[in-house]
Amino acid sequence: MGASRTKLKVMSLTDAAADRVKEIMAKAGRPIAGVRVGVKKGGCAGMEYTMEYAESIAPGDEIVEDKGVTLLVDPKAVLFLLGTEMDYRIDKLSAQFVFNNPNQTSACGCGESVAITPAKAETLAAAS
Repeated sequence: MGASRTKLKVMSLTDAAADRVKEIMAKAGRPIAGVRVGVKKGGCAGMEYTMEYAESIAPGDEIVEDKGVTLLVDPKAVLFLLGTEMDYRIDKLSAQFVFNNPNQTSACGCGESVAITPAKAETLAAAS
């Protein structure tokens, strides 16, 4: 089962996102296993993306290694994030991580929350 899990890349990162995650991890001040990415209920559109330092790999985490960065995807978020590209964008008023998610169906006007339809479990099984 472990070998089939490594065939599927749940998420990917742009060069800008990978560079920013590396910068953040270097400033953590403590050993970090990676950045945990997930989703939670919240905001006016229904769901919000989450990111946090992960000091260790939790049982069930989906490990994504891309461009020298380790992302740990919360197992409850895998079907919501399947196929997502994480980017980091800087414009005149903000600098933020942006999730280009094919499962996202809408977003609120302020951009803080999204509506996401989970990928079908068969998609995950077929890809691995």
